[in-house]
Amino acid sequence: MLHTRRSILNRSAYGIGGIALATLLQEQGLLATSEQAAAQHFDLKPKQPHRFGQAKAMISMFMQGGPSHMDLFDPKPELMRLDGKEFPGEVKYDDAAGASREVMGPQWKFGKHGQCGMDVSTLLPHFSRIVDDVTLIRSMHTGVNNHGQSIYALMNGQVTGGRPTLGSWVTYGLGAENQDLPAYVALTDPRGVPVLGVDNWSNGWLPSLYQGTVIRPKEPRIPNLDAPLSLKGDAQARYLNFVQRINREHLEARPGESDLEARIQSFELAARMQTAAKEALDISKESEATKKLYGIDNPATAEFGTRCLIARRLVERGVRFVSLFTGNQTWDHHSSILTSLPATCLYVDQGAAALVTDLKQRGLLDTTIVHWGGEMGRLPVIQNRAGAKDRKTVGRDHNTYGFSMWVAGGGFKGGHMHGETDEFGHHAVKDVVNHYDYHATLLHLFGLDPKKLSYKRNGTDQVLVENPQARVVSEILA
Repeated sequence: MLHTRRSILNRSAYGIGGIALATLLQEQGLLATSEQAAAQHFDLKPKQPHRFGQAKAMISMFMQGGPSHMDLFDPKPELMRLDGKEFPGEVKYDDAAGASREVMGPQWKFGKHGQCGMDVSTLLPHFSRIVDDVTLIRSMHTGVNNHGQSIYALMNGQVTGGRPTLGSWVTYGLGAENQDLPAYVALTDPRGVPVLGVDNWSNGWLPSLYQGTVIRPKEPRIPNLDAPLSLKGDAQARYLNFVQRINREHLEARPGESDLEARIQSFELAARMQTAAKEALDISKESEATKKLYGIDNPATAEFGTRCLIARRLVERGVRFVSLFTGNQTWDHHSSILTSLPATCLYVDQGAAALVTDLKQRGLLDTTIVHWGGEMGRLPVIQNRAGAKDRKTVGRDHNTYGFSMWVAGGGFKGGHMHGETDEFGHHAVKDVVNHYDYHATLLHLFGLDPKKLSYKRNGTDQVLVENPQARVVSEILA
């Protein structure tokens, strides 16, 4: 083959440039050796924690939008006294255009429940029956007064996107007990995905193997699980073995390609899921008593109750982390809170409480963390008061400076109330739990050291908990 002078110079330039670049990278320690490349291996096999951890799995019920804590978990006598009057202090509004200074006290009655005497609103009758098994945190704080930033803070530890979520970190650190099911699952709401969509279960810059697998809210919950008729049985098994051999040979020729390895493992997991996932998602063999416990016999509670039951079945079968989401802005009651909040509570209350009860009676609660909460609470004053003749159409604005959520199992205390907001429920003022404290505490219960659970990216060790002031909230641990 004849070469022109231009083609020779072109090829030589690229060759010399490539050699020079490789030399510079190697001198600066930025070029991986073949040994280093080979050491970069990622999988979902069970891994030992850094030390003993009581928690083996987690189910997070994320109430996207911001449940009104002073109407559900945190009654304030001072708000009741000042109801309808002007707020006496400063208010951090999110929506100044719809703001008012008119105080709105709790709109539903509270009662003391359980041996612990926890104050719970009449809107949560099922939760009131499990209070002796939960820790209620009344002093949560992210301090970024909008949905996206506060969701990011609670999901990935920072107020910006592009980072791995908590579920990705836990599965990266511990793997999963069952290799035929995803380690990390997201159960979405039929009314829509939450704000930020897939960022809520993103693997960020961790290998894609650690991304949450979405299970749809309606059948088929995982599409395309059934092989075509022409491939069923032995034909499919032979085909998959052939593809696996080709993929492995392709990977061996490209050591250190972690994205390629993760993609191949994802394909292999999809094949194994054909049988295991169908069985795990099928609740038909559950007893009628169990279905009734979760409210599956009631159209108002059946959907969320079904997802809670599926979450229990997944954890029971070795899935490490399950996230249940409510629909986009379901709890974001800027208006019509008097009708919207009761309906929203009805939708989730029975299923959430049943999950704790069911895990406990099966001996799984001690090793499974259960979380319930959103990215914020609400303000103690009325929003959208202008032009409203009464309170039927008013609501409450965002509040990330002090709000409530609850946790159970996995090493958390039962029947415990932690922290306080001020007399108006606006700011967390005692035993404050920041999002990074929350993450440090969860990792501690899993036996993971926040400093050792790291991933090298661009030469730097990346971690979930970056704030040096983060602490394990030992007061809420059993």
